[in-house]
Amino acid sequence: MWVILAVTSALCLGFYDIFKKLSVTANNVLTVLLLNTLFGTLLMSPVLIADIVEGDWGFGGNTAVGHLHIIVKSAIVLASWTLGYFSIKHLPLTITGPINATRPIMVLVGALLIFGETLNTLQWCGILLGFASLYLISRIGKKEGHSIIHDRWLWMSIGAMAFGAISGLYDKWLLRRYEPLQVQAWYSFYQLVIMGITVMLIKRAGHDTTPFRWKWTIPCIAVFLTVADMAYFYALSFDDSMISVVSMIRRGSVIVSFLFGVIALHEKNLKLKLIDLSVLLVGLILLVIGSK
Repeated sequence: MWVILAVTSALCLGFYDIFKKLSVTANNVLTVLLLNTLFGTLLMSPVLIADIVEGDWGFGGNTAVGHLHIIVKSAIVLASWTLGYFSIKHLPLTITGPINATRPIMVLVGALLIFGETLNTLQWCGILLGFASLYLISRIGKKEGHSIIHDRWLWMSIGAMAFGAISGLYDKWLLRRYEPLQVQAWYSFYQLVIMGITVMLIKRAGHDTTPFRWKWTIPCIAVFLTVADMAYFYALSFDDSMISVVSMIRRGSVIVSFLFGVIALHEKNLKLKLIDLSVLLVGLILLVIGSK
């Protein structure tokens, strides 16, 4: 069951990346991100209201400690999102997607060291094909003029991936202690608070002068992300779930964003990117089969 939930999360994340790209293009990144946190909080507001009405404000007898844990989670995710939103604005989807797909590699190392997880032969084959796919896309990126040495947007994308990997490892620890819906609801709320304060301070200081334009794609970011996170959190809540495998399956979202980047946005090097996608897809299929 947790594998099915991970695949569902991956599909939703693919559309999330598409709507994110459409929303931040020629737009104010911080305002788009603030609205995303607002809509995400509104979608999860029934859980927040229920916790408040019950009088315990969530997390039972560990209310203060629980909220502190969620604030840490919110800060980590916001760091990843902020770097990711800026990078996706300036880089092709067919570049940012594969960079983000390196997240399971970092998660795998952390899962092996921290949680003592083990992988079977099929899963290791899937991981190795994932490495091969990432190597191929790194060569394609260099061919398109996005050198890792000189391009700050590439470094932002790598930073977003790194914070995302940290968040993934933290999630596994967090969801052994708290209910998935409560974690999702309260971290959405604290993200809104943190992002609201950040945007206010930046605008007051006059450092954010890019104009904002409303786009219908902006609320779609929160909708698809909320569904993706719900499926993801419930996948991790299963005792036999493996964070390394769940994380790799979720990176299957790159297939959705890749196809959109090539077909709708007419990004370059179609043949090479289709080869890379095929390698990645086979790797993900091996992971899914090996998890049954």
